[in-house]
Amino acid sequence: MILFRSFLVLFLVALSGYTALVIADHGWNLLAVFVGDLSAVNWPGQFNLDFMGFLALSALWTAWRHHFSLSGLALGFIAFFGGMIFLTIYLLIASYQVKGDLRALLLGPQRANA
Repeated sequence: MILFRSFLVLFLVALSGYTALVIADHGWNLLAVFVGDLSAVNWPGQFNLDFMGFLALSALWTAWRHHFSLSGLALGFIAFFGGMIFLTIYLLIASYQVKGDLRALLLGPQRANA
């Protein structure tokens, strides 16, 4: 679990720094660029569509892990729009909440103990 948590922390730091640099140079205009690449039907658009699939999968898993409760749906929404920055923080917190139990981390505490 220490390697997993280390990866999450390192990736969070790297991605946060990279994101800060991009925002400083290009502003907060991500959605227009993202949709523009999709509508251009080019390789950046293909990558964005592929990435959006991972975002949707992350959102669905997060909501499912919380039994599609209101808080689970809210977390799923944040997962979709927050991407890996959200997921690294979420998994770090959850990994400590379940005391490193990988089964409980993936399934949620209720399913893991069933």
